[in-house]
Amino acid sequence: MTASLSERDASAIAGVEKLRFFPLEVVSGHGAILLDPNGRELIDLSATWTAMGLGHGHPAVVEAVTRAVRNPPGAGGLSAIHPDSVGLAEDLLALVPGEGERRVYLGHAGSDANDVVLRSCRHVSGRRTVVAFEHSYHGGLGTAMGVSGQQIDAGRPADPDVVLVPYPNPFRPGPAGIAADVQRSLQAIATAVATDRVACLIIEPILSDGGLIVPPSGFLRQVHELCRAAGVPLVCDEVKMGLARPGTLHAFEHDRIVPDIVTFGKALGGGLPLSAAVGPADILDHPAGSALLTMAGNPVSTAAGRAVLRVIQDEGLVDRAAWAGDRMRRGLEAIARGEGADEGRAAERIGDVRGRGLAIGVELVTDRDSSAPDPGLIRRVVYRAWQLGVIVYYVGGNVLEITPPLVIAADEIDRAIDVLDRAISDAVAGRVSEEEVGAYAGW
Repeated sequence: MTASLSERDASAIAGVEKLRFFPLEVVSGHGAILLDPNGRELIDLSATWTAMGLGHGHPAVVEAVTRAVRNPPGAGGLSAIHPDSVGLAEDLLALVPGEGERRVYLGHAGSDANDVVLRSCRHVSGRRTVVAFEHSYHGGLGTAMGVSGQQIDAGRPADPDVVLVPYPNPFRPGPAGIAADVQRSLQAIATAVATDRVACLIIEPILSDGGLIVPPSGFLRQVHELCRAAGVPLVCDEVKMGLARPGTLHAFEHDRIVPDIVTFGKALGGGLPLSAAVGPADILDHPAGSALLTMAGNPVSTAAGRAVLRVIQDEGLVDRAAWAGDRMRRGLEAIARGEGADEGRAAERIGDVRGRGLAIGVELVTDRDSSAPDPGLIRRVVYRAWQLGVIVYYVGGNVLEITPPLVIAADEIDRAIDVLDRAISDAVAGRVSEEEVGAYAGW
């Protein structure tokens, strides 16, 4: 008997790189749809953690990659120059606001882009401290891992010079309210930068893996002001939440700031490994040769990246994300008000619906009165959604992370909303057993 794809995966792929929520097997995709080996269509509400921002198999990306593969000028930009690596860097410099002489680092993933930026800031300043946020995620290796609150929460070693400060959460404020939480966070930042030991501050404009938390408007601007007053570079990690997803081209635009350094990944590559950092030349130029990745600036990946940036502009995906996100949120909020199917059963367990554009979080709770997180329910909900034909994952322990491809159609949004309503109701009703989900640990 031929082994299934899941059985082959279990015996061949290393566990250190697995984050599985249900037995998802996929063999192809188009737009916002993925197909399993039996031809079943699944609406993709993750976009591979936002990496497939343009959807699966976008023609412009296919054409760009095909051209680059057919006649490649080598394999990377380490010791040679080729048009697409230079062109992508120029495209990013044109799209990312900033002043003075700037440079672009090209890499493979958001992890290495953030890692290189942090190390460069330390080298240039001679300072060691990095200010980051509790429950943040900036990477799965090196310094970027060591300053990620999520990684530290999971028991991985913290960087010895990281200072973690609170990220204000409007849904779960402290006893004195969200305004007091904002001030507590800003005071912690002010105290850290006053030491003259801070190399940089790194922040996600929307805290993604920590629970898709949208901070109060103006918070990022206040953080930026503290950094500028202290001469500390502000690094905006846009790896997961940037490039049109929040209904603006850049997530930091919501608070009308211009960061010193911006990092990109995931959607930038259109499904291929690609990352970038845009920032001052006096930071990213030094020390020369300190971030040597043979395949960085790969002509295939950079060709895809250039196509992605063109499509975002030419197809108006910023406005589309704003429109689609509004439609998705309105549907989810209706469920939360008890207007869904199954006598509004799902409404009792939805504590909050939040987001910007097509970055939406749905927080599931034990009950509306206590708003206590319900991690057991969320595991059953994502499993049931997969059974019903929707791919959605969770973050922060109890928050559905809804980040579909930016090209998702109106009917796909509406179908997905109906499935999520039913999935929550079915999970609450006990139609998914712990035995079924037990093999899939998720986070």
